[in-house]
Amino acid sequence: MSNGGRPRYLRIAQDLKLQIHRGVLPAGSRVPSESELIRRYGVAQGTVRKAVTELRAVGLVETHHGKGTFVRSRPPVRRKSSDRFRRSHRAAGKAAYLAESDQAGVEAEVRVRFVGSLDAPQDIARRLGLRPGTKVLARRRLYLSDGTPTEEATSYIPWDIAKETPELFAENPGPGGIYARLEERGHHLAEYVEEIAVRIATKEETSALSMGTGSPVMHLVREAVDKSGRIVEVCDTIMSASQFVLEYRISADD
Repeated sequence: MSNGGRPRYLRIAQDLKLQIHRGVLPAGSRVPSESELIRRYGVAQGTVRKAVTELRAVGLVETHHGKGTFVRSRPPVRRKSSDRFRRSHRAAGKAAYLAESDQAGVEAEVRVRFVGSLDAPQDIARRLGLRPGTKVLARRRLYLSDGTPTEEATSYIPWDIAKETPELFAENPGPGGIYARLEERGHHLAEYVEEIAVRIATKEETSALSMGTGSPVMHLVREAVDKSGRIVEVCDTIMSASQFVLEYRISADD
């Protein structure tokens, strides 16, 4: 602890933040190694690691296993809840991720990991109003921005809806994504309900999203509800917390 009661790792993190903001450590440059920081600040390895974790948590640096820690070359993508699911985006042939990536000026890539039938996990079944183990269509994807993995998402769609929408079984469901296909089949979407929790990434999530140990993730679960009130899709998403800023517009009207 410092004389003012502030942990030493926060003082080191603040010093590195200033170096980043002043350009001493420019975008894309490598942050000094652990051994260099230990010598420079005269602290233990654990203190240095906490300082770097603090920088990752606020999105200033990213760690690549076997290569080191680097100053991020672009700001986090700003995800606007009031904009990303606009029907106009789907009409223009853009799914939500592609639309927000265009607005952020980053190159988006979607890698499809799995498309097929699965037995619905208990929580997913509950949300869809099904018995646990009921067959659903699952679509698992990895999303990248400028080549950096940013999120993993799995969509679960009731089988009775999926079997009537053959495009949902293709890796690329077509312009506007799966929501456009659902609406074409008469499931006019009325609202989206999202729940978000923040936690430390698991070992598997750390590997999939190329993050350092101890990195935070946002666990977002979204329900897509049609005008009849039926939940027609549940999307279970793990997002690298340092890669996104979530923006919500909330009405003050009664």
